[in-house]
Amino acid sequence: MTPERAEISPVMQELSAYIADAIDRPLPPEVTERAKLHLVDTFAAMISGSRLLPGKKALAYVKALGGTPEAGVIGSRIVTSAPNAALANGMLANADETDDSHPPTYTHPGASSLAAALAIGERNRLSGTKVLRAVVLGYDVTARMLLSINALSLRQSGHQATAFGAIFSAAAVAGALLKLDARKVRFLLSYASQQAAGLYCTHRDTEHVEKAFVGCGMGAHNGTAAALMVAHGFTGVDDVFSGERDFFFTFAPQADRTQLTQGLGRDYEIQRCAIKRWPAGGPIQGPLYVLHELIQRHRFKGDDVEKLVARMPEKDVHGVNNREMPDDCVQHLLAVMLSDGTVTFKSAHDFARMKDPKVLALRRRVEIVGDPGLNDAQRRWRCVMEITLRDGRNLTHQTMSAKGGAEHPLTRRDEEEKALDLMAPVLGKRRAQALIAALWDFDRVKDVRSVRKLVSA
Repeated sequence: MTPERAEISPVMQELSAYIADAIDRPLPPEVTERAKLHLVDTFAAMISGSRLLPGKKALAYVKALGGTPEAGVIGSRIVTSAPNAALANGMLANADETDDSHPPTYTHPGASSLAAALAIGERNRLSGTKVLRAVVLGYDVTARMLLSINALSLRQSGHQATAFGAIFSAAAVAGALLKLDARKVRFLLSYASQQAAGLYCTHRDTEHVEKAFVGCGMGAHNGTAAALMVAHGFTGVDDVFSGERDFFFTFAPQADRTQLTQGLGRDYEIQRCAIKRWPAGGPIQGPLYVLHELIQRHRFKGDDVEKLVARMPEKDVHGVNNREMPDDCVQHLLAVMLSDGTVTFKSAHDFARMKDPKVLALRRRVEIVGDPGLNDAQRRWRCVMEITLRDGRNLTHQTMSAKGGAEHPLTRRDEEEKALDLMAPVLGKRRAQALIAALWDFDRVKDVRSVRKLVSA
């Protein structure tokens, strides 16, 4: 006996219709401009990530798999199947602490969204405009899924918010680019729900390999594959977000389902995203920004410092407190900035400097304080800093939204400076500049496969 088809909820009807029509819907000019900033940033994260351990593992793995040559893997000459390319590119983008984030939901929408978009975009030889619109959709779906669940509650239950966001962003992006109709999008969302996974304990991975896979590679691969399955005729549950034992019954019984569509098509979540100015974990952005500002204003050096006290949001300290990875350790990076006057991609990833006597001496002068008064669900990159100099001066400075956050976004010039620092060691300065120029004009690209020659190495 065939069970009766459940009624489709209004929320699911609206969401599935929106995804189905997304790549035919023009974006406001300011959203297109913001999307290009994130596009350059995510490409830079992928290219630099191709030379880090998680990236090397991803490249070797997909190369061994072979597969139908549909899409390229950034930073290599590998051309493989769309799901395999999405897996590798997702891991490359999240191989480090350089990719963008959505602070209200603790997610990294750019990595999985662009990985899936490039995979299907190259496979089907689509235009830059369509790919860019799909990427923006990925940010919207990621954020709304986690807002409906409540990302903080999800994390406290042991699940990883980034991984949950990645599967839904990639599925929505790939489904939109494959032009699935609304009913097929509903099947797709059910397939994505069945694969929603990720445990917060992945943050204990000191080499970032599992973290890159779980956080973005897994979702990028599975979401892309699910969209291709549905495009090939796979059927499923009509409304996984309502009805008996639905998605939220399992993961968030108190979920606010209205968040799935609230402001859809009007409030673009990419506008609330943050781009990391420094190649370091998100919570470290505030302290680095404040210290750099103080150094620029007062022109002191590390040897001049008697003590540095950085107050950060209490809820952010744990993830960056005395970590073993240099780019995710707030005390170490503040010591490096005291020593060098800045932090670069190279210095942030130099494990040897974690044992450098000069850096260790400066690190002993750094104190980190978790301040509950700085906690804010919407703004994470906060810091209040006090520095005592050996000449007796006391310096103070603070930020309630470090540069790169939604309230203080990077400019094109800022992004180019960051992107060149990440890309040039892999591509060379001239090719890196050519790629950045092409990405600023991405909405004029007729076939995204043409960009491949600029990112292969």
